[in-house]
This record gives sequence, C-alpha cells and structure tokens, in this order.
Amino acid sequence: MRRPRNDSTRRARAFTLVEVLVALAILAVALAAGMRAVAQSADGAASLRLRTLALWVAQNRLAQAQLATPWPARGVVDGDETQAGTRLAWRETVSDTPNPAFRRIEIVVTEPGMPGYALARLVGYVGNANP
Repeated sequence: MRRPRNDSTRRARAFTLVEVLVALAILAVALAAGMRAVAQSADGAASLRLRTLALWVAQNRLAQAQLATPWPARGVVDGDETQAGTRLAWRETVSDTPNPAFRRIEIVVTEPGMPGYALARLVGYVGNANP
C-alpha cells in the first residue's frame, strides 16, 4: 500500500529558489576569482618574456662593447634592436672609473617610446687591452 505524501515531505527533498540563487552566487564568485588568476598569470608570463628579451639585448650590447676595438669612447649612445621579433630601445652610457685601464658601461633597455620605464638595466666594466 502506498503512503500519501504530504507537502512537508516534498519540500524537504527539493531545493528552494533561494538555495539555488545562493549556490549560483557562490559559483559566480569562485569562477570570477579563477578567471582573474588565469588573466594575471598570462599577464605575468608576457611581462617576464619581455624582461628576458630586454636582458638579452643588454647582455649582447655589453658583449659587443667588450669585444670592440678600440674600446668604447666615453659618452651616451642610443639605439634599438630586435630580439625574437620584439623591438626594444637601448641606451648605453660609458664613463670613466678610478682605474684608467677600465671603463664603466651602463645599459638600460626600454620599450620604444617609453624611456622612463626600464625593462632591464645592466652595468659592466671593460678593460683596455692596450693601456
């Protein structure tokens, strides 16, 4: 024999509209936080790639200065270079050191058109092979 169901039994087994809305709100907040984390990770990876390329440009400029004959003259030199398809601007400042056989070279790499924001900064020293 079947037992008749009353309304209180039926309500206890089903979700109310308020419970469904609360669950959807919690899910929406969690998904939004997850999407923000993914976006920040992608942005961080792009920034890291750009900084790595800028450091490679600076290291290449320092290596060229170390191999240059005659050694680099004092002063400031600007230029740009393309690394892995990305155009970057560099500024090389050559100055004297207390030891006249050495010169200090500071290389700052930026994005073109943004000279105030350094992606990479490298300082090195070049010795004079013929003092």
